Amino acid sequence: MTELYYFDNSATTLKKPAAVAEAVYHAIADGQLGNPARGSHSASLNALRLTEALRRKTAVLFGGPDAANVAFTANATASLNLVLKGLLTPADHIITTVTEHNAVLRPLYQLEEQGASISFVGVDECGTLIYPDFSRLLRPDTRAVVVNHASNVTGNAADLEWIGSFCREHGLIFIVDASQSAGVLDIDMVKQHIDVLCFTGHKSLYGPQGTGGICLGDRPLAFVPVVTGGSGFHSFDKQYPKQMPTLFEAGTQNVHGLAGLSAGLDYIEQKGLAAISLQLKELTLRFHDQIKDIPGIILYGSFASDVARAPVVSLNLEGWDSGDLSDALFMDYGIAVRPGAHCAPLIHQAFGTEKTGMVRFSFSSFNTLEEIDYAAKSLRQLAEEG
Repeated sequence: MTELYYFDNSATTLKKPAAVAEAVYHAIADGQLGNPARGSHSASLNALRLTEALRRKTAVLFGGPDAANVAFTANATASLNLVLKGLLTPADHIITTVTEHNAVLRPLYQLEEQGASISFVGVDECGTLIYPDFSRLLRPDTRAVVVNHASNVTGNAADLEWIGSFCREHGLIFIVDASQSAGVLDIDMVKQHIDVLCFTGHKSLYGPQGTGGICLGDRPLAFVPVVTGGSGFHSFDKQYPKQMPTLFEAGTQNVHGLAGLSAGLDYIEQKGLAAISLQLKELTLRFHDQIKDIPGIILYGSFASDVARAPVVSLNLEGWDSGDLSDALFMDYGIAVRPGAHCAPLIHQAFGTEKTGMVRFSFSSFNTLEEIDYAAKSLRQLAEEG
């Protein structure tokens, strides 16, 4: 069987630190973790200690003001649904961008069906946000701005500090989807004026699938609980508790998965976020530089060396459908990539790739320079063969 060269890390990181697998194994095999906050016996308390320690690690990673403002969910999609549907109303106007994933777009469209208004910040020919659009789209009834930190299609990163300052100046709630940037780019919720940060654990945080969360900033926000049920306390109250982190944690937590996520955050701390970011930038630019002059290659996004970005390179090859090119890369060279629309329809409309889609290469800290060189050589061979 051909060796697998995995470049689909924006979907999920395939290779995890060994400590992540070990943490999940021991979380189950050792028989020491029960249901957190569901009793005073040792198994429940062990689980509670694990989740509380992970809240602290998460708050540190994201520059959150308070570990108690960190709640855990199944993934970024769950987080965004809980936040957008629990915070925004049919009377609100929301500014978002054409770079968003359907995890943002579809909840907003549901709100739009109920009466909310949505406006979209556009992008230039490189996929960079057109920042004057934020002011142009501002209305008296604008309540929130929802932005992904880094596009899962182009890798372009938004200037969170600029957008956060814009939101504070106009009294708007700033909600960030950090699915592609958590564990890759520096995030400081206080400095960047982020009110709500939604993240997933299974991408560049190197945790198991089924983990993610929500971090709240230092401004009080009035949420309506979207999912209600058991909370572990106030069992006779008819209304579900609204305090953090219980607000977003109805039912039993994925403690075994969170044990793995905790090990993933340890890996990032040990390796250093700055070092990981630098490594991923080197991999991305090396691949870009080796393929940019291949005849027929079309690249999307900005690759200026002084610009922060996620480790993503999306492309097309003239004469190829993105699905066919992806299949050829896998069948002939063992290269795993992601073709199609990547659940981000508006950015494809902006680039005119609704019909062709794109082929996305995305990297992790477990990819090597040798793998990058192999992928570039393989793509060149396919282009030459026509």
